[in-house]
Amino acid sequence: MTANISAPALAALPGLPRDDEGPVFREPWEAHAFAMAVTLHARGLFTWPEWAAELAGEITRAQQRGDPDTGDTYYQHWLATLERMIAVKGVASAETQAQYRDAWDRAADRTPHGRPIELTPDDFGARS
Repeated sequence: MTANISAPALAALPGLPRDDEGPVFREPWEAHAFAMAVTLHARGLFTWPEWAAELAGEITRAQQRGDPDTGDTYYQHWLATLERMIAVKGVASAETQAQYRDAWDRAADRTPHGRPIELTPDDFGARS
């Protein structure tokens, strides 16, 4: 799976996994995380140089924790950067993000495979 992104943005993200056509993704969630970052950039939440610097910092911290930096964890770093920047920029706190992540997990747990996952108010309650 590939995505279109401008040449300046690609130049600002030299570690981005890509082929001749552009960025590549091994899993759908990677493409979703990528698309969220592109959309937030397009809406002016951050510049590509700012994003690249934050992503580089996340990768450096992961390497210091022992990440072998083989490329397999690139989009995990991308997602961690996205979550941190969303909190820092005041879009959604880490707590709010955790609340929605937990609610999504509860909804996914009760949803049969192949069916749409729907959040309900009960999903935001405490786990039993």
